Formats: sequence, structure tokens, C-alpha cells
Amino acid sequence: LGEIEARLVQQASVREAFVMAHDGENGQQLVAYIVPSDAAMAVAGDAQVALRESIKTALKEHVPDYMVPAYLLFLEALPLTPNGKLDRKALPKVDAQQMQQVYVAPQSELEQQIAAIWSDVLKLERVGMTDNFFELGGHSLLVAQVVTRVKQQFGVEMPIKSLFGAESLAAFVEKVQALRQSTSSLQDELAKSLEALKRLSPDDLEKIIS
Repeated sequence: LGEIEARLVQQASVREAFVMAHDGENGQQLVAYIVPSDAAMAVAGDAQVALRESIKTALKEHVPDYMVPAYLLFLEALPLTPNGKLDRKALPKVDAQQMQQVYVAPQSELEQQIAAIWSDVLKLERVGMTDNFFELGGHSLLVAQVVTRVKQQFGVEMPIKSLFGAESLAAFVEKVQALRQSTSSLQDELAKSLEALKRLSPDDLEKIIS
């Protein structure tokens, strides 16, 4: 955790940082409490979205994905005890729903089906199109669950890393749709080939085999 904190405070936008493990509904996850260099950012809700993304992006250049905190919470100052030590009990509680973006409802049937998978896996009441899987508490084990559910429900094979490149629900839906279309095209080509083989005479088949 010390390495993560060190990498965070190396960023110009971060003045102080404290990282700890949090036991939530989705297992143990990392939480980073950050005091921004610009104190106004600690209370500016809209600006925090861009700041959170830039901090995570910069951190990923130095540490593996599993060391990137699932939650980044901004504070005006880290709480201290009377003797000047960090007061962990005074740190705000993690709430995944607070990390959700302005809700954009899924529209198509596919969007609604995948949103339902995310909601179930992340244990959230609902998930919107702009929500980020990892900012809602997702991690590699939950990614595996999502990929398995998608395979069972839609019949498409997705690598585990697929969600790391499509972290919002909208981007992930696009990736699933593209794979479904690709799989469907292959199945159509195979069906046409089989149909063509059925129309061949025994002599023609013999010539092909030989």
C-alpha cells in the first residue's frame, strides 16, 4: 500500500494520500483517500470525475491493475487524532452508489440485459450506461463472473481483459454487440457451406476428398 501512496503523491494534482483495504459486499478492495493539491477539488463534485480518471490513468502507468484502488475519495484534509496521527475511524465510509454517474437508462434489450448482469454482480440496484465497472467496486474476480454470464446468456466468448478496455456499460455493450455480430456472420458462412455440401453429388464429394 505504501508504494501506491508514493505513486499517488508523485502526481501534481495530489497533495496527500492514504490507501487501505476495504471489506465490502464484493470482497476486499482498495480505497484511496486523497487530498487534492487544489483544495476546491475536494468539494467540486463534477470536477472530481475528470480528476479521478486522470489520477487512475497516471497510476496505471506505474502499477498493475490490481493495485489501482477501486475507489478514490477526495477530502479537504485527512482526519487526525489529537496526537497528530491519522484517525482511521473518522474516514468516510465507502458507498459504491456515490461513485455512479448521472443515471442514463439502458434503452435496447441488449443494454438492459447486460445492465442487469452488472447490477447483479456488483450488487447494485441499477447501473447506467455511463457508469464505470471498476469505480462501482468491480475487480478481476467480478470481471470473470460477468464474462461467464455473458457467455451463458449470449453465447459469445470474451477474454477476461475485455472489460479493462471497455469499463463503461455503454462501451462494454458495444463490445458484446460486435462479438455477437461476428459470431453470427461465422455461423451464417458455416451454414451456407454445409448447405452447399448437401447439394453435391457423391461423385463431386469424392473429387473434393481426393
